[in-house]
Amino acid sequence: MLLAIDIGNTNITFGIFIGKKLIRKFDIPTDKLRLVTFKKKLGCFKPCQAIICSVVPEATRHVKGVLSCLPLPPLIIGKDVCVPIKNFYRKPAQVGQDRLVNAYAVVRLYGAPAVVVDFGTAITFDVVSKNKEYKGGLIVPGLKISLEALSERTALLPQLKLSMPSEFIGKDTKSSMRSGVVYGFASLTDMLISRIKKNSTRRMLAIATGGDVSLMARYCRKIDKIDATLTLKGLNLLYDYAKKNT
Repeated sequence: MLLAIDIGNTNITFGIFIGKKLIRKFDIPTDKLRLVTFKKKLGCFKPCQAIICSVVPEATRHVKGVLSCLPLPPLIIGKDVCVPIKNFYRKPAQVGQDRLVNAYAVVRLYGAPAVVVDFGTAITFDVVSKNKEYKGGLIVPGLKISLEALSERTALLPQLKLSMPSEFIGKDTKSSMRSGVVYGFASLTDMLISRIKKNSTRRMLAIATGGDVSLMARYCRKIDKIDATLTLKGLNLLYDYAKKNT
């Protein structure tokens, strides 16, 4: 039984796998992880192995401490396991490990070429070539960050939780903000996917994932496939890869 852990800026996502099957998934806010919370969420499951992908170094150290209750220390992507995909970033170390894990998962599960759209704290677009190489991507502010910026940087706009807009043309401040962010980023997503696909010589799949994917998939028109657990699946595949190559 494997515990796959995706440490993000907002949430830590945990997935329990038996073989290729994801049997349980749960989230804990990154700044609220405690051993008692982790054990409560884990319930009756007793994984003996773990693998971590993280974009928050301080949280990684904390998670490793929490995981000391497991029989074996976790494998860390980028340290113990290098994602086996050619990386065309000018400075390869600058690419978030989660983006490389997603690229690897897409190649293994859906094929290439592909573009992965991850609706997380930031929205990332990652391009995988027909030769199964990581070519690079784009990063834009996430939806919640954008809503927070509107309220923090303006005098009259209120704080607002992200949710489904009730109308396209807002009839009050909150509905206008909500529609602007959701429909605005949906249009941005569709436009960027179209431009990325236009540069591909083969039919390219657009795969969407991330914490806000269930909301945004309702409004985007250029997404071909939704896989909310893509990163966890990639970690499971990479654990198998690491064990076979050690």
